[in-house]
Amino acid sequence: MIGELGRRSSLALLIHSALIQAVTFLVRPATSYRALELDVPGFALGLLAASYAVFPLLLALPIGGLVDRLGERRLMAIGSAVVLGCSAFLLLFGTSVPALVAGTALLGAGQLACVVGQQAVVANNANSTRLDSAFGYLTFAASLGQALGPLAISLVGGASVRPDTNAIFLLATAMGLVLFLTTFVISGQVSGRRDKAKTADSPNGGAISLLRTPGVVRALATSATVLAVVDLTVVYLPALGAERGLTAATVGLMLTVRAAFSMVSRIGLGSMSRKLGRMRLLVLSLAVSTVSLAVAAIPMPMWLLFVVMAFLGLGLGIGQPLTMSWLSAQAPEGQRGRALALRLAGNRVGQVVLPSAIGVVAVGLGAAGVFLASAVAVSGTMLLLRGVRLDD
Repeated sequence: MIGELGRRSSLALLIHSALIQAVTFLVRPATSYRALELDVPGFALGLLAASYAVFPLLLALPIGGLVDRLGERRLMAIGSAVVLGCSAFLLLFGTSVPALVAGTALLGAGQLACVVGQQAVVANNANSTRLDSAFGYLTFAASLGQALGPLAISLVGGASVRPDTNAIFLLATAMGLVLFLTTFVISGQVSGRRDKAKTADSPNGGAISLLRTPGVVRALATSATVLAVVDLTVVYLPALGAERGLTAATVGLMLTVRAAFSMVSRIGLGSMSRKLGRMRLLVLSLAVSTVSLAVAAIPMPMWLLFVVMAFLGLGLGIGQPLTMSWLSAQAPEGQRGRALALRLAGNRVGQVVLPSAIGVVAVGLGAAGVFLASAVAVSGTMLLLRGVRLDD
C-alpha cells in the first residue's frame, strides 16, 4: 500500500498509471498509421511527434501549480477526461493532418496531467521512508502499461502491415473511459492544499524558487540524463545490431530484456533503498549504467550483449523512481506537484538536447560512439551527486 492510501486506492492508482501509459502507447502509433493511410509527407510524422512533446512542455509548470491548488484526483480526472475526449475525437474526426496534430497535442496534455497527479498522490501520501518503494511500484505499473499498449496493436492489427486504426481508436476510447472512472476510486490526501500552495503564486514560490532549493537541479539533471539515455538506447541499439550483423528479431529481444530488467529493478526498490540508502543506491545504479553503456560499445558475442542489456536495464530502471522520491523529499510541502511537473519538463528538454549533443559528438564513430558518449553523460551525473548527503 502507498502511505495513507488504502489497498483499493493503491490498486486503483497503479491501474491508472498502467492505463494512461497503455493508451498513450496505443494512440501514438495509431496516429502514425492513420497518417500513412492519408499518404501524408514525411514531415507530417515529425509534426505529430513534436505536437505531443512541445505542447505538454509549455503546460508542465501551469499543470504542476494546478495539482497543488486543486488536488491530485481532480487534476487526474481532468487529464483522464482529456485523454478520453482525444481518443473519441481521433475516432470520429481524425481524417486530416490538422486533426491528428490536435488529437496528439491533447493526448500529450492529458497524459501529463494524469502523470503529474499520480506522482503527486504518491509524494503527498507515502511516508518519507516508503517514498522509494511507492515510486518503484508506480513506475513498474507505468512500464507495464508501456508494454501492453503496443501489444494491443499487435492483437488488433493481426498480420496486416497497416492495422485498422478505427478499431484501435475505439479500443483507446474504451480504455480512456475506464481510466476516467478509475480516478474516482483513488482516495487519500487528494482534496487540494490551497493554503500551502499559495506560496507557489508568490515571487518566491515559483519555478525559480524551486530551482534554488538544495538538490533540485541535481535531481532534475539526473532524471533528464537517465531518460534521454533510455531513448538513445532504443534508437541506437538497432543501429549497433546492424553494424554487427544481428537480426531485427534479436535486437527487439534485447530491447525487451532491457525493459524487463528495468521493471524487475523497481519491484524491490524500497528494500534496496533502505539497505543501501537512496543516494548510495542512485550512484550505484548510475555506475552500473555507465559501465554497461561503455562495455556495449565493445564487440562481443551475442549472448554477452544480452547480459549487458540486462545490467543496463537494472541500472537505468532504478534512476527514474529514485529521482522522483528525491525530488519529492526536497520540494517544500504544497509545491510537490509543481516540482514533479518541473521534472517532467526537464525530462522533455533532456530528450531533445542530450541526443542532439551526443549525435554531434559521436559523429563518425557509429553507434558504438553513441554508447560511449552516453556512458560519459551518465558518469557526469555521478559528479553532480558529489557532496549530496546520503540521507537527503
